[in-house]
Amino acid sequence: MITVHLRYEIDPEKLADFEEYGRRWVRLVDRFGGSHHGYFLPSEGDSDIAYALFSFESLAAYERYRTDSATDPECQEAFELARTTGCIRRYERRFLRPLDGGR
Repeated sequence: MITVHLRYEIDPEKLADFEEYGRRWVRLVDRFGGSHHGYFLPSEGDSDIAYALFSFESLAAYERYRTDSATDPECQEAFELARTTGCIRRYERRFLRPLDGGR
């Protein structure tokens, strides 16, 4: 299993747009065979940092998702939402593996 950890720097004035972006990707990742663990939004502390976690059974499955999502119309709409609203300033992606296979 591979888990993707995303750290977003967001525009706090556009939190509603980012929430919509997140709702779309939870559904899309699940549709592409992944397991989305959710988006985690600012509460206390930094107002411009958010996180997301989702997993695929393997790095190969994740790569298939990346390839397929690049041409999927719904995925392109989600990317366009972020681009046109400017709700995401930047993001970082990390790949993690669970200890003992996640048991």
